[in-house]
Amino acid sequence: MSFAFLQIQAQTLNGKVLDHFARPINNVHVLNVHTGNHTHTDRLGNFVLSGVSLKDSLLFSHVGFRNEYVVLNSLTEQLVLELEQNTISIDAVVIEPEINALNLIADIDLKSNSINSSQDILRQVPGLFIGQHAGGGKAEQIFLRGFDIDHGTDIKITVDGIPVNMVSHAHGQGYADLHFLIPEIVERIDFGKGPYYADQGNFNTAGYVDFQTKKSLDQSSIQLEVGQFNTQRFLGLFNILNDTKHKAYIATEFLGTDGPFESSQFFRRRNLSASYTFQPSDFDSFTLSMSHFESSWDASGQIPQRAVDQGLISRFGAIDDTEGGATGRNNIQLQHKHYVSENEFITSQVFVSQYDFELYSNFTFFLEDSANGDQIKQKENRVLYGIQSEYQKNFSHDKLSGNWNVGFSFRGDESKDNYLANTINRREIQDYIQRGNVRENNLGAFTSLNLNVGKFVFVPALRYDRFEFEYQDELLINYQRDQQSKDIWSPKLNILFNPSRQMQWYLKGGKGFHSNDTRVVLFDEARDILPAAYGGDFGVIWKPRPKLFVNAAIWTLYLDQEFVYVGDAGIVEPSGKTERQGAEFSMRYELFDHLLMSADVNYTFARSAADPEGDNFIPLAPDLTAVGSLKWIDPKGWFVGLNVRYMDDRPANENNSIIAEGYTVVDLNAGYQWKHLAFGLQIQNLFDTEWNETQFATASRLQDELEPVEEIHFTPGTPFFAKGSIAYRF
Repeated sequence: MSFAFLQIQAQTLNGKVLDHFARPINNVHVLNVHTGNHTHTDRLGNFVLSGVSLKDSLLFSHVGFRNEYVVLNSLTEQLVLELEQNTISIDAVVIEPEINALNLIADIDLKSNSINSSQDILRQVPGLFIGQHAGGGKAEQIFLRGFDIDHGTDIKITVDGIPVNMVSHAHGQGYADLHFLIPEIVERIDFGKGPYYADQGNFNTAGYVDFQTKKSLDQSSIQLEVGQFNTQRFLGLFNILNDTKHKAYIATEFLGTDGPFESSQFFRRRNLSASYTFQPSDFDSFTLSMSHFESSWDASGQIPQRAVDQGLISRFGAIDDTEGGATGRNNIQLQHKHYVSENEFITSQVFVSQYDFELYSNFTFFLEDSANGDQIKQKENRVLYGIQSEYQKNFSHDKLSGNWNVGFSFRGDESKDNYLANTINRREIQDYIQRGNVRENNLGAFTSLNLNVGKFVFVPALRYDRFEFEYQDELLINYQRDQQSKDIWSPKLNILFNPSRQMQWYLKGGKGFHSNDTRVVLFDEARDILPAAYGGDFGVIWKPRPKLFVNAAIWTLYLDQEFVYVGDAGIVEPSGKTERQGAEFSMRYELFDHLLMSADVNYTFARSAADPEGDNFIPLAPDLTAVGSLKWIDPKGWFVGLNVRYMDDRPANENNSIIAEGYTVVDLNAGYQWKHLAFGLQIQNLFDTEWNETQFATASRLQDELEPVEEIHFTPGTPFFAKGSIAYRF
């Protein structure tokens, strides 16, 4: 159940949507059926709808609730609306005349999927694939729209607006470790593909993802999970306050596993999150959130195919099992929302993060040092801080309505003792390859206009970013501080056409960028400082039947400069211009009541623009990926889900002479809710498929080899893995 208190004043409707616990419901879609004007509730449940009059019909819709129509029979009487909570039903989905209407897919999936890891939460973005290749603690390798994004170079990832991507990181540009996010506190996933969004800046080329966490919990709970490979997970969610003015909770997570490898991973992760929201009036709200994360692990690394073929090691063996690392992050954030008037508001936030990282890798074994091996260490300590603010004004005049947004942001990074070194057995540092202190600042500003004209929505936008790079090289005998600065303008234009509430055609175009590593900016003048990306999308979102939701699109993206992975150095470095064209299809279909089928298919043609034909393949860029699922959600408490993911073979080097093998993996989730208890079973790789989770074409030399060999080096994918869970909710 949820309730909306509505008050109409001067043809403007102000409201607040709450559930039966008196908690606000975020992102409820409110539509004036007669005029087409629409709005959403914010995180406090508030909304403002302009241009209302007597006898107008309003439609309230939200995934997980039944649609409800309200006819305005009075401009003076209060209206209390009761929505009935419902299991996931595509009937409730309304295609909104907004640029991010595709978020409906993530809304459906988040409500209907069983998710208990940060890896799972990333997979909720249609077409996004991930791979882990360093013991579970390293950030995942990400694939999207024909990109091997490595750890985040071409996708912007945030949590409640806090940046996850790390600039000028010790391991690679854009490194995005999401493991500090407890998946059970995620309320909504806001995502977009392509560089078309004014409020997104650095790394928004292939797309962006913002995970929005809950401000309150439905109930407290404790959960225990136990699985193969000595796997345990404990989760605790505890309501502290939950009334109209004060909301607070604490969430904690512990995860440990030895993994399927012959050398134990000794993986340990600890998370603690807390959130407090204070609403002193209808015009203001404050949210203070804090989190602590730490993780450590050992890794068997990426092993050469020839070592397995020759019987030197098994698929789950290691050449150097002293790889691994440790990392941690502490976040604190204050968010504020202030209503200036019934048609305008300001949102602001300030954040500080303390981050540390230490990683040991050996990609080439004995290629460089035949006696001691080629182990490297990458390390840094960082403070990340920033402020963001956005002003929005809604307007409505006859047949013209919309909103105007303007915002600014500042981000500062100070990475201390950022280095790459040759090491022996994690203990002895032989020599430093790089060592220094990085300081990088990014000032951004944007403006956008959402203009509703009949059934069309025009969204012109402009973004400006300025970067300042500074590096102090500690390997120099004499003190030296190098500096550089650069700015970039990013125009964007989106056109939407909604002939009905069941269809949207969209044409999106824009310019985005990803920044370069500070050390590359200052010491390699041949490289671009802020390589630009130019993209275009043409597609349709359609509900041809009440219980069928479809998205289809074709797109293109051109990059001035891309980054590729360099295994022998353990870093990423810039390469040349690239171009991609693709097509994608997504479908969510409720076959019968409570039986939901989904599919996401993505095809990309990706090539280097500067290299000759035959030598212009982009290493590890996937051309065909697909995900499908079948889920049965019984309102009596049962849940069963079957998920299939597929990635085709793809080139591992520029001339396609080395192939990274594709795979098909099937997972199973099942569960039952009985009163306050919930039981679950999760099986990864149901049919025990032999597959490679990550693969690289790397030149390496084993200790008894005379010459190096370039071939596939891989991390094996998880074999059959079963895990059970029990939760108590109170």
